[in-house]
Amino acid sequence: MSVRPKKHLGQHFLTSEAIAERIAGIFDDETNAPPDVLEIGPGTGVLTRHLHKRFQQVKAVELDDESVEFLITQDILNAENVISGDFLRLPIPQLISKQTALIGNFPYNISSQIVFKIVEHRHLFPVAGGMFQKEVAERIAASPGSKTYGILSVWVQAFYEVTYCFTVNEGAFNPPPKVKSGVIAMRRREMPRISGSPAAFLSLVKTAFGQRRKMLRGSLKQYSFSSNQRELPIFERRPETLTVEEFDDLLRMLS
Repeated sequence: MSVRPKKHLGQHFLTSEAIAERIAGIFDDETNAPPDVLEIGPGTGVLTRHLHKRFQQVKAVELDDESVEFLITQDILNAENVISGDFLRLPIPQLISKQTALIGNFPYNISSQIVFKIVEHRHLFPVAGGMFQKEVAERIAASPGSKTYGILSVWVQAFYEVTYCFTVNEGAFNPPPKVKSGVIAMRRREMPRISGSPAAFLSLVKTAFGQRRKMLRGSLKQYSFSSNQRELPIFERRPETLTVEEFDDLLRMLS
């Protein structure tokens, strides 16, 4: 039995055993990596086999029925450890009841949404990471002041330390994507870098980056900062120059 990559699912199956082993090892140096791992989108199980060497229990979420059948019939995963469904729609707390690592070769078309869901359920995932389109991986790991620094960078880095691990060329996949890929590792912080409401923080960050070429005085004009506050130097800056803590400072000004 073989599995046919499906374009509508954004499938690019990893074929390189060497790359799969490197991805499986991105948490090797993490002292707080749990013994269980959840893989998103295992496809043909190339990465899954390497995860079995490092984790006591491997579970996987897979949307493609053909892949689910392949994983089970090839004894890569047993039926009880394969969750058939869409990770973005599944009730994660009902599936994962303890601290679990999360890893995957993420479909490029929904990878940002997957990251937002990981952060939403960060209490379950002390470490997370895997392969993204290189541009998205760089965005998640970007530092203030860089062109790629944006909403995703600020939101993830408020709760996780992010490491860009390595770049993967197109030839490691079937079919080869048209872009390079990047692998990142995320380690949950003991304490978040923000003190206020996460939802309010994210809303403010999204508003600021909604007009990223404007100074904050203009992009945040809908917020009720006082006249004196709006004269502070921070309001003369653009959002891509602010650290997570500085966005948090802005939110606290409103309280």
